[in-house]
Amino acid sequence: MNSSVSIPDVQGFEDRRHLAINKVGIKSIRHPVKVLDRGEGGVQHTVATFDMYVGLPHHFKGTHMSRFVQILNTQEREISVESFEPMLREMVKRLEAETGYLEMRFPYFIKKKAPVSGVESLMDYDVTFIGEISAGGEYKLRTRVVVPVTSLCPCSKKISEYGAHNQRSHITITAETNASTWIEEIVEIAESQASCELWGLLKRPDEKYVTERAYDNPKFVEDLVRDVAGRLNEEARIVAYVVESENFESIHNHSAYALIERDKRLG
Repeated sequence: MNSSVSIPDVQGFEDRRHLAINKVGIKSIRHPVKVLDRGEGGVQHTVATFDMYVGLPHHFKGTHMSRFVQILNTQEREISVESFEPMLREMVKRLEAETGYLEMRFPYFIKKKAPVSGVESLMDYDVTFIGEISAGGEYKLRTRVVVPVTSLCPCSKKISEYGAHNQRSHITITAETNASTWIEEIVEIAESQASCELWGLLKRPDEKYVTERAYDNPKFVEDLVRDVAGRLNEEARIVAYVVESENFESIHNHSAYALIERDKRLG
């Protein structure tokens, strides 16, 4: 093959349909990351799944998909939240776009002590960093944390002569902050408002505690999102949030769900 032959750049051809694309890019590419934690170790090393998009003007036929991978691999071996914004800005610049979107999903581990025995174990949480650059160049970062908890049905407790049905629930908090906030702090807000929090390892005295704690603290799915939202309203560092709860019902073949969204800057 003659190396001097010019290879056409089809993506750069003009498109005559006059339809801009809001997001175009790549999904589900994995890369090592490092995340600061509040524990003694200071840093967790894990693997994240990235989604990387830019906005495509109406006159471009396509974007350069390979550049997304190049940008990811020209970073440090392990990407951190500190390199998140510079990487997003580089992505927008190199792809000649006005807007950009970068999502990084990873497991995050917190060491917890069981409530009675004190035995230690790790709990894992699904965490997502979501970075966006708007057409005006403004950068926004949101943190999403999925927190598994126990919820116990108040209605079931009220109408039953003994016992009450409970289930595992996922409380999801997506928060925009104006100051540094630990992932652990977001987790603690969710867990403090559940019927009971979860632990990776429990002894018999701990199981007794969890069962009785949930029974004494029943919550509907509506209670969960309202109580968590109340705590988020008290936290000055959190300027906007979405709180969701999904209860995986133990006596139904469906989930119960509720959501509250608020931007505190709007009053």
